[in-house]
Amino acid sequence: MSDINADDELDLRGVLCPINFVKTKLKLESMGEGQVLELVLDSGEPMQNVPKSLKDEGHKIVEVKNEGDHFRLKVVRS
Repeated sequence: MSDINADDELDLRGVLCPINFVKTKLKLESMGEGQVLELVLDSGEPMQNVPKSLKDEGHKIVEVKNEGDHFRLKVVRS
């Protein structure tokens, strides 16, 4: 799935919950349906909560990469 190109990126390292989800949601609202947003999230609480909240809103997580102290994930806007 690494062949999926992101239309935009949002680096949220150091941003606390729930602000990281709010920033993600605002960014997705500015994008078109089907566009891909690449997120950079800290391990722990952000990575536990943000993907679940995105799925709950109907967005699709298409890629997750563990990069040590943070994760990169690609989300398709619904």
